[in-house]
Amino acid sequence: MGDWFQTIVDVEASPEEAGALAEGVRSWLVSSGVVSAERTHCILGAELGHPSGPRAGEVVDASGWSGPWQGGLEINVGRTVFDGGQGDPTAVSCPHCSATVELMDDDFQLDRQAWEPFRDVVHGWDEGRDVVIPCPSCGRPVEPAGWRWDDDYFVFGHLGFRFWNWPPLRTGFVAGLTARLAGHRVVFLDGKL
Repeated sequence: MGDWFQTIVDVEASPEEAGALAEGVRSWLVSSGVVSAERTHCILGAELGHPSGPRAGEVVDASGWSGPWQGGLEINVGRTVFDGGQGDPTAVSCPHCSATVELMDDDFQLDRQAWEPFRDVVHGWDEGRDVVIPCPSCGRPVEPAGWRWDDDYFVFGHLGFRFWNWPPLRTGFVAGLTARLAGHRVVFLDGKL
């Protein structure tokens, strides 16, 4: 069974502007009835979140969903590593030369030697450090948020909106939420725990 999530991450929000952007989106979601204003125990991994509101069904595609659903919204403000949930990252690419580092071996197990420098990048970001490593192919230094993870397995940011146990979000809704983020680039990821 498990818990499903969909996350919209603003990858360009600075630490200084993330709070105001989060409040703007939260206010829009509450006023439009997508989520409720009160916070409850409706999400996994955090104390409180915003439960789905009376108009939440309008922003999801529940056509393949069996039975009723209830979900919650978790708003993350602050330095966060957003991830795809179960499994391991399969590969990562350099933003400068596009060379790909395979992180799985032939048996589809995490290649510990290939993963080691990237483990430091991910855990460093989570701990508040910027671990900059050179690309193994071109040698140019890459900032933590610069690496491109296959299937967006990891996304580094200061602002994210995680929808727990909602049917798939409609494209128009994601575009509407994105439009409220000052024209910033966003990454959408989904996963399961």
